[in-house]
Amino acid sequence: MSTSLTFLGAAGFIIEGPHQRILVDPFLTNNPVAPCGPEELGAPDVILVSHAAHDHLGDTAAIARRTGAPVVCDDAVARLLVEAGVPRDRIRATIWGVVVEVAGMRIRPVECHHWSVGTLASGQQVVGTPLAFVVETEPGVRFYHYGDTAIFDMTLIGSLYAPTVALLGCTVPSEIGHLTPGAGRIVSGEMDADECARVAEMLGVRLAVACHYLEPDDEVARFLRLVPEYDTTGLRRAVAPRVGETIELVPAELALS
Repeated sequence: MSTSLTFLGAAGFIIEGPHQRILVDPFLTNNPVAPCGPEELGAPDVILVSHAAHDHLGDTAAIARRTGAPVVCDDAVARLLVEAGVPRDRIRATIWGVVVEVAGMRIRPVECHHWSVGTLASGQQVVGTPLAFVVETEPGVRFYHYGDTAIFDMTLIGSLYAPTVALLGCTVPSEIGHLTPGAGRIVSGEMDADECARVAEMLGVRLAVACHYLEPDDEVARFLRLVPEYDTTGLRRAVAPRVGETIELVPAELALS
């Protein structure tokens, strides 16, 4: 058996295992290099949304309405989705530590140092708790999706849940910076390349996958250089997929020992 991982841009991925198809943070419509539109995307078994930012919530509502796929998310995202016409009984709002089983898959939300805030059509702001996720598609293939977290000590997550693949945002998609107006400019993402390389070591993963970009930049290249420098196992690989690229993951190649 094997699992495939397709990068959609920003923090968006399709994770396709032997039994389930998982869509994470599907940012497509406003993504200038998206490999497809939300109407072309094959139906997922479940959609995971880390928080309410436009480049993570993305096209979740349209995809969920069209396909009927259930969504696992925080409370702010849940409220935005209900307003957008997603049936409430297709949404599972959760928080760190409350493991849920949806579409036959066990989904573990874990600590994420970020924010999740959105605005309803009435102007009311909704606030929730941002999520990172740990999910397993088959024995030996266990993903950690960072959910846009800033760095903190993630050693315990690695020790308790033993992810083998980490999806880590190491930069910021500057091509869509105009969608987040404000004073000055954004200099870095929630984690930079050095922080992400250290997180890969904290988690103890075999494969560290860069994300949170549309086109690889200097920080992505620095991440690829730094991951081996912090690797105490001598086994870790780092990759930076192009948008639309699919990586095949073989359980035997991800074994932790």
